[in-house]
Amino acid sequence: MSRIGKLPVNIPAGVTVTVDANNVVTVKGPKGELQQAVNPKINVKVEGAEVHVTRPNDEKEMRSMHGLYRALIHNMVVGVSEGYRKTLELVGVGYRVESQGNLIQLSLGYTHPIYLMLPKEVKVETKSERNQNPLIILECADKQLIGQICAKIRSFRKPEPYKGKGVKFQGEVIRRKAGKSAGK
Repeated sequence: MSRIGKLPVNIPAGVTVTVDANNVVTVKGPKGELQQAVNPKINVKVEGAEVHVTRPNDEKEMRSMHGLYRALIHNMVVGVSEGYRKTLELVGVGYRVESQGNLIQLSLGYTHPIYLMLPKEVKVETKSERNQNPLIILECADKQLIGQICAKIRSFRKPEPYKGKGVKFQGEVIRRKAGKSAGK
């Protein structure tokens, strides 16, 4: 058995989980509503305050999907009940960020500012305090969506190993390299 797949998903108070005839799992909660289509061979049952995911046999494909769909359903339940929050930090001289609604404007040392329109499901907040690096705080119920947006923002200027400049997650440790040594 899959160690992850055989664990039941606990449903907290205020969250409802339904499975329709097409094997689409819908999770509703205070932070929103999420849906996930599940492979028809994987069986999803809601029993009381738990969701159980089972597989028909022990083929390699079924074993991998068993744990995958259990993890996706768990992420949806956590997302609609608590939500996900990621903080990005801009490290570099002159790096700035501003937000107007769901549009963020990044100044990352290029000749032009970078504008990024975020989906309406994502809440964004920016902090720029004196003598501290600017922060981008993202909140969303969908773990996949918030991870994808963080990867997109990070791709504009990845942290480099010599000076540590770039967009990084708060608390992330960048492996530093020594620069050129001074000859003879």
